[in-house]
Amino acid sequence: MSVLLGTEEVAYWHSGDSIRWTISQEFGKDFFKWMGPTPRLNIMNPDHIKGIFSKIYDFEKSTPNPLVVLIANGLTNHEGEKWATHRKIINPAFHLEKLKLMLPACYLSCDEMVKRWEKLISTEESVELNAWPDLQNLTCDVISRTAFGSSYEEGKRIFELQIEQVELAIQYMQTIYIPGWRFVPTKMNRRMKHLTEEVHSLLRRIISRRDKSIRAEEAATADLLGLLLESNMKEQHENRGNKYTGMSIQDVIEECKLFYFAGQETTSILLVWTVILLSTHPQWQDRAREEVLQVFGRDGKPDLDGLNRLKIVTMILYEVMRLYPPVTMINRFNRKEMKLGKLTIPAGVELSVPILLVHHDKEHWGEDAKEFKPERFSEGISKATRNQVVYLPFGWGPRICIGMNFALIEAKMAMAMILQRFSFGLSPSYAHAPTAFLTLHPQHGAQIILRRAE
Repeated sequence: MSVLLGTEEVAYWHSGDSIRWTISQEFGKDFFKWMGPTPRLNIMNPDHIKGIFSKIYDFEKSTPNPLVVLIANGLTNHEGEKWATHRKIINPAFHLEKLKLMLPACYLSCDEMVKRWEKLISTEESVELNAWPDLQNLTCDVISRTAFGSSYEEGKRIFELQIEQVELAIQYMQTIYIPGWRFVPTKMNRRMKHLTEEVHSLLRRIISRRDKSIRAEEAATADLLGLLLESNMKEQHENRGNKYTGMSIQDVIEECKLFYFAGQETTSILLVWTVILLSTHPQWQDRAREEVLQVFGRDGKPDLDGLNRLKIVTMILYEVMRLYPPVTMINRFNRKEMKLGKLTIPAGVELSVPILLVHHDKEHWGEDAKEFKPERFSEGISKATRNQVVYLPFGWGPRICIGMNFALIEAKMAMAMILQRFSFGLSPSYAHAPTAFLTLHPQHGAQIILRRAE
């Protein structure tokens, strides 16, 4: 399977997706296979996907890798009443009126990156740079400011520690699996334990300070941590005596870790693939810039109302997430016999929804499914998908990503400010090598040629 990048067709699926696609062509899109001792059912039928994501208490999240749990073990891994309680507490922090309060912090981070890029080309007509690290640092900066506010510098340190944790987890998972090996005091395991303890220590201090401040009614809060703590206190007050009365300090720590990992990773990946695809499709880059300039002008400060009017930029972001979804596969697990349409699924089966394959399926997206064509979203997602569950960059159903609106607002802000000031194309040194491990990212970076916008 491949995607058209400009005029050059570049194969990019990793071996697992290629194998799944080959099997689906021969045996059908819903097929069974063994993953070691685990029976796995591959699901690509839209009605079956809808059933899996709708019946969240019948099809549960698969048991996460213990190393991934060390990095972040919040809302995404919870089930049942604990998931429902956490979702209820966290939801208010992501309401649109709350996200609007975070726009100044988002703008400040984007402005700092843009000014660094302007400095790079201040004496040159053009400059080559790897946009991927800069976009990672940008989204780290945004999540640090919006999640922790005045504890911004400590927040950045947490990000640095989590990055190292991810690198160690990747190394570990690329070795032969030996049950219990993570408990052996090897150099790598000791380092992972130390990183986890330092992250927890930093977060515990930040949370303790903020909790005291809120209880003393010292200041209104406009960051995610403050909003989460306020919502948690309200839940605890309203449900005294119940089994689930809000979150413990450890729960709050885990949700903060998840804010960081998921919030930073998802948006940086969306931004980097957007920059890469607009580099190879200059006509869409020009159209997006024209729209941004029409709404905000060359030096205007993007606001929420203006960002919501960026129809072309939104179409582009939707299409980027179709071609390059941050997560390429979602797994579920059933503990009792279930039916999906005509399928009878015994207890103990893992169900795998290969998002990347569904997003590139010609049956749903047409013969041009491999191509970058934002116009397919000109009338919105429902029209593009014909109301079928075949677009899943943030999941679907009750467990859809809670930070979806936050990620899209941040991505629109960043792209608007980049397009206001710069034009860009791919560098000859760019090597197209999307790599799917935890998330789908460019293995060798995103080398671009940056110029001032005309």
